[in-house]
Amino acid sequence: MELAFLNPLYEHPGSWASAYVDTSLHTEDQQQRRHLNAEAVTRELARQGADEPTCRAVHDALDALQRSPEPYGRAVFARDGEVVLQVPLTRGPQDAEAYWGPLPRVTPLLDLAGEDPLSLVAHIDRTGARIELRSALLHEEAGQVTGRQWPMHRSKASDWSERHFQLKVEDTWEHNAREVAEALAACQEETGADLLVLCGDDRGRRSVHEQLPKALQDRVMETSRGKDSNLLPQEVEEIRAEHVRQRVLAEVERFRAARTPDEERRAAAVDGLPRLIEAAREHRLAELLIRPDAPDTGREVWIGEDPDQLAARREELKSIGERQAWQARADDALVRAAVVTDAPVLSVTPVLEDAGDELAGGLAALLRWK
Repeated sequence: MELAFLNPLYEHPGSWASAYVDTSLHTEDQQQRRHLNAEAVTRELARQGADEPTCRAVHDALDALQRSPEPYGRAVFARDGEVVLQVPLTRGPQDAEAYWGPLPRVTPLLDLAGEDPLSLVAHIDRTGARIELRSALLHEEAGQVTGRQWPMHRSKASDWSERHFQLKVEDTWEHNAREVAEALAACQEETGADLLVLCGDDRGRRSVHEQLPKALQDRVMETSRGKDSNLLPQEVEEIRAEHVRQRVLAEVERFRAARTPDEERRAAAVDGLPRLIEAAREHRLAELLIRPDAPDTGREVWIGEDPDQLAARREELKSIGERQAWQARADDALVRAAVVTDAPVLSVTPVLEDAGDELAGGLAALLRWK
């Protein structure tokens, strides 16, 4: 997950309020529940020591969500009486959550607003296609392809003229498939879509798939369900989820390969908190892997004002000249170090059964150099 949008949270040191709330249901009872959630979050922040202006800013932001159409939830981050960032979620939290501490509590975002492939869904028939753009928070029309409309239907070939007509029908189908493939390729280039889902009959899907550029072939998935099938939306979501799982699994496999030492006994990946802290100090994090519920993620570390000032013990910070020090969660401290050096952060939750013992502690990283 690219987290550059979190940079505003690390521009100023100081205590932060972080809140996560569900907005998934839209009945009047749920609107009342959202109001009560805002009250509960504010009380919890005050209990943890948050100042009154910051509590009020968070309360106002959450209370404004009473009639929000957002389908899942919202994360809110505030300091010094001001909401600095709000993030729509792609999954709602089970319960409202509130945190007050020296760093914003951002690790829950990895699962609640994490990998969400932008997808082009093409409803294909022999006359063209209708294209939609989808993500967890987006469902909009992205284009319509109307190809040749005649000749369209084959007849039984009994003489030369009918066989010639059949060839013209075949040519129409192939022409239309080519137009759909060209439109999909252009739409993917414009939107940067991660995934192309082809829906419709076998012949139409196959013809479009074959004519897509080679560079897009590994982004294509197919489903035989047509646009009128009630099961199509569910299958598209299953395809999107499997795409995420395969991507995360590929990164876990890349980590496994990279942690094997070379001839000089150096590895391009590390796990364990001490080695991760060392790599973060040296700006060597290329990609951070997190298992959010594992033991090391919640361990306390010491941080300074700058993202690369972190240590397992306070004395270590003093030894590198940092006078101010605060205790923070290891996962949030390492995410801060990753974000400010443009390193992506990935939750391995979708592949927990395949993650193995290497990620049992919950924190690991691929390195920029050994």
